Amino acid sequence: MTKPEPGDDPGLWTKLVDGARDRFTMLGGFIGALWVIQIFNTLLGGALVGLGVHPRSISGLWGILFAPFLHVGFAHLIANTVPLVVLGALVSLRKKRDLVLVSIASALVGGLGTWLIAPAATVHVGASVLVFGYLGYLLVRGVIDRRLLPILGSVAVALLYGGALRGLLPIQQGVSWQSHLFGLIGGVLAAWAMSTSRSGAERREPRARVRLPKREDASAAAARREAEAAEEQLEIERELAEKKRRL
Repeated sequence: MTKPEPGDDPGLWTKLVDGARDRFTMLGGFIGALWVIQIFNTLLGGALVGLGVHPRSISGLWGILFAPFLHVGFAHLIANTVPLVVLGALVSLRKKRDLVLVSIASALVGGLGTWLIAPAATVHVGASVLVFGYLGYLLVRGVIDRRLLPILGSVAVALLYGGALRGLLPIQQGVSWQSHLFGLIGGVLAAWAMSTSRSGAERREPRARVRLPKREDASAAAARREAEAAEEQLEIERELAEKKRRL
């Protein structure tokens, strides 16, 4: 075990380590829950898939809440697990709250958009709605924030996962491109809303007041000079009187 250097702040490192542990524990717990749910789903013969989004069915609206937790099989879940880990970790780097907010926005916008435009008599499930939400958030965050590190992060994500944007096109049967498209839109909206909220908070922060010396007007300055001159004249007269008295 190494001791911190004298210039190091052990409290800062402790906070960073604890923050990273909290973020990844939350993300790991969510992914672990997906696997537990899929095990139960398999034991039930895939019956839980019926809880997904059923387009334009009133009862199918409940699927907006359940669909991100459900998958049609382990292959489907495995395909979503890796990007969930990578992109989810990147989303949560700044604040743990960011992961929660982006997940909620992606699930709600993605699920509602799917419910509105997807073909009837279909069921839509999968955490890919979150994957594309994280992707949309990370791609535009740098542009919206206009800061170097988020911009570099957006470029890196585009290079690594830009090919996944093909999932937005209706070219593969059995893939819910509607969930991907509206999940991406949800992530973009989350990035915009969170950036606007942060900017507003910064504007509302009180700024330190700087008290500037008051300028002295011309009449006051003249009066002060006259008083100083009179004081000097009085001092001279007192000195002369003192000299005459001694003589």
